[in-house]
Amino acid sequence: MAFQTEFNFTLPRGYIDKDGNVHKEGTMRLANAADEILPLKDPRVQQNPGYLTIILLARVVTKLGSMPAVDTRVIENLFTMDLAYLQDLYQRINTMEFPVYKTICPHCGKEIDVPINFMEAGL
Repeated sequence: MAFQTEFNFTLPRGYIDKDGNVHKEGTMRLANAADEILPLKDPRVQQNPGYLTIILLARVVTKLGSMPAVDTRVIENLFTMDLAYLQDLYQRINTMEFPVYKTICPHCGKEIDVPINFMEAGL
């Protein structure tokens, strides 16, 4: 099984370019340490911490429709619903996966994976 580093998505509304074309299909890659650290030095983030999201998404969204590139201007001009969608996707694909253990379901008797969340275990 290959390690997945890119994830396809479909925006709820889509980005409308200067010619009126709507771009909905895209790809987001996993973030790396530089994606989260380097934007903190950007003056736009230092003036407005909310701008961190814009820079992060511009770094990890690698494709959007037939756009030649995705930059901060593209992310800035997304509809609020689409920005929220991308923020949620970013969180889901970059959040640590919890280990699992295999057990038998007491109801159906099938083998299932049960996640172990050490952060909630009170350890």
